[in-house]
Amino acid sequence: MFKIGKVHFLIIIGLFFQACSTSKIALNKGQTYFEKGEYELAIKSFLQDKAQDSTLALYKIAEAYRLSNRPFLAAPYYERAQNAGSKKSDIPFHLAYIKKLNGEYSNAAGLLKNYLTKDSLNADYVGKAKKEIISLKSIDSLSKVTTPYQIKVLEGINTKGAEFSPVMLNGDLIFTASRKSNIYKSNNLPFLGLYKAKLTNSFQGAKVELFSQNIFDENANEGTPTFSKDGKIMVFARGNNGSKKGRADLDLFSSLQNESGQWSIPEMISISDSAAWDSNPSFSADGKSLYFASNRDGGIGGIDIYRVNMDASGRFGTPQNMGNSINTVADDMFPYVAKDGKLFFASEGHPGLGGLDVFVAERKNGKIGINNLGSPINSRFDDFGLSKFESKKGYFSSNRAGGEGDDDIYFFEDTTPDPVEEPPVIVKKEEPKPVIDPSIPKIVRYFLAGNITNLDGTPLDSARIRLIDNTTNLQSSESLTIEDGKYGNYPLEIGTEYTILIERKGYFTKRVPFTMIGKEIPQDKLTKIETDTVFNVLTKLDKPAINQVVNTVFSINTIYYDLNKSNIRGDAAPELDKVVTALKDNPLVKIELGSHTDARSSSEYNQKLSQRRAESAVAYIISKGIDGGRIRAKGYGESQLVNKCVDGAECSEEEHQQNRRTEFKVIDIK
Repeated sequence: MFKIGKVHFLIIIGLFFQACSTSKIALNKGQTYFEKGEYELAIKSFLQDKAQDSTLALYKIAEAYRLSNRPFLAAPYYERAQNAGSKKSDIPFHLAYIKKLNGEYSNAAGLLKNYLTKDSLNADYVGKAKKEIISLKSIDSLSKVTTPYQIKVLEGINTKGAEFSPVMLNGDLIFTASRKSNIYKSNNLPFLGLYKAKLTNSFQGAKVELFSQNIFDENANEGTPTFSKDGKIMVFARGNNGSKKGRADLDLFSSLQNESGQWSIPEMISISDSAAWDSNPSFSADGKSLYFASNRDGGIGGIDIYRVNMDASGRFGTPQNMGNSINTVADDMFPYVAKDGKLFFASEGHPGLGGLDVFVAERKNGKIGINNLGSPINSRFDDFGLSKFESKKGYFSSNRAGGEGDDDIYFFEDTTPDPVEEPPVIVKKEEPKPVIDPSIPKIVRYFLAGNITNLDGTPLDSARIRLIDNTTNLQSSESLTIEDGKYGNYPLEIGTEYTILIERKGYFTKRVPFTMIGKEIPQDKLTKIETDTVFNVLTKLDKPAINQVVNTVFSINTIYYDLNKSNIRGDAAPELDKVVTALKDNPLVKIELGSHTDARSSSEYNQKLSQRRAESAVAYIISKGIDGGRIRAKGYGESQLVNKCVDGAECSEEEHQQNRRTEFKVIDIK
C-alpha cells in the first residue's frame, strides 16, 4: 500500500509541475503577444492559464479587451482579477468607465471617488478620474437637452463588421470598413480598408466597391480619408499591421488623383511622426489647413487634435496642438471643419453621455466655446467621425445598440427651421470729411494683385507668378497662387512698364503686359496722408490642345503680306517675335504656321505663294533661336478664305488683305 501511494504521489507532483510549466509558458507567450499589440492572440494564451487562475493573466485579459476597444468583455476579468487580490490600482478606474458606458452613472461615480482615495495612483488616471466625476455630474442635465437632430441608420452599407468615418466625394460615400481577407491580430476582425458606394438617397446606399486598388494593403489598416477642396488630394491613415518589419502604429499618407481618375501609390507625408499614432486627418473647408489626431510627445492628453497649414504647392508647415480649449487629459480625435468654420470633433474628456461624444467648437468674441451635440447624435456608446455634405445634413459613426454590428454609419439632419431675415434698415450717416494740411506731401503706395483662373472661371492654385520690370528685365516679385487663385500684393513703381509671367503645369505659360505709366494719382485727389492703391488683374489660362489656333492665347495679331509678296513686312516682325517668346515659354509645344492668300491669280500660283510665305515666317522664327523641329510651314493657298472674296468677286483691297495672312496652330504636345 505504501509503494502504491508513493507512486500516485509522484505522479500527482509531476502533473502539478507540468501544469505549472505549461501555465508559465502560456503566461510568457501571452505577455509577448500583448507587448506586440496582438491582443486577440494574447487573450487566447492567457486563457490557457487554467492551473493557477493567475491574477496577472486575468488582468492582462481585461487590458487586452479594453485596448482592442471591447470594454464590455473586459469588465468581468477586471472584477475577477480584483477579487483574486490583484494590486493593480487602475482597475477601479477602468471599471468605472465601463459602468458609465453601461449607463450605471452613480456606480461609476462611486468607483471613481473611491479610486481617488487610494495610494500610489497613476498620475494620468488621477486627472482623468477627476474629469470623469465632473462629466458624470453633467449627464443628467445633458440628457434633458432638446436637440434638433433626426437620425437614421444608413441602409445597405452597414454590416456586422465596422463601418465608420464617412465623407462625400463627387456623389460617392467614402468610408472605412473592416472587410479585408486577412485578420488583424489585435481584435480578431478583418483589416480596415477604404470603400465607396453610391447613395440612392441620404440614408440608403447601393453596391459597395473598393475605393482604389492602389490604396489597398491586405496586411494593414487603412481608413479615415479626407479630400482637398478640388478632390484631387487625399490624406488617410495607414498602419497597425502587427508585424515586426511593418509599421507598428498609424501614419498619415497622401495620394494624388490623375486626369484619368486614378489614385497614385500613397506616400507618407512629412508631418507624420513614425514614433506616434497619427490618424483622423481632415482638410479645412478652404483646403489651407489639415487637422489630425495624434498621441505624439508634448501633447495635453492621450490623443490630441493638431492643425498644420499647407501652402499652395502642397507643402506642410509645423503642426500645432489645438490647445486645452479643445484637447483634454483624455482622448480627443476625429476632427472635421465644416464650411462655416465650425470644428466638430469626438472627445472622451469633455462632459458627455458615454464613451466618445461629438462636440462642436466655435469661436465667438475671441473665445472658443465647446458644446455637446446631445442626443440623439450622442449616446452612452462611442459616437464619432461626423461630416456634413450640406449645411444641415451629414453622417456620423456609432457603435450604439440598434445598428448592424460593430461601428455603423448613421445619417443625421438638423431640423431647426431657417431664420427669416428682415432686410436691414440702412440709415445713411454723413461722415465729416477729414481736414488735411495741403502743404504736407501725401504718400501713395501702389501694388499689383490678381486672380488666375482657367477659361471657365475656376480658380487655379499653385500657379507661379513673376513680375518683371521691362526696363531692367529683372524680376521684382514672385509667388504661387493660393487655392482661390489669388496672388499679390506686389509693389509697383510709377512710370514703369512690367510683364506678368504666369506659369502652371498643364497650361500655356502666359505673359501679360502691365504699365504704371499715367496711373499716378494726383495729389489734389488724395484725402489721406498715406494711401495704398491695389490694381487687380484677372488672367485666364488656356490648356494646349491639338489643332488649337493660338493667336488669341498669346495676343498675336495675324500677320499680312503685300500682294504677290512673301517677305516679312515691318509690321509682321513684332508679331513673330511674340511667337518666338511663346515657344520659349512653352518648350513642350510644337506649332504650325499656316499661310494663306487671297483668291486673285490661279489656285496653283496661290498655293506656291502661301507656302513661300509660311517658310519665310518659319525662317524668321528659327533665326531667333527656335529649334526648326518645333515649327512646321504649311501653305493653304486660297482654300480657306475668311470672307466672300472669291476669284472674280468685287471686293476692296482691305477685304482681300484679310485673306493674306498667317495663323499659328498647335500640332503636338510632348
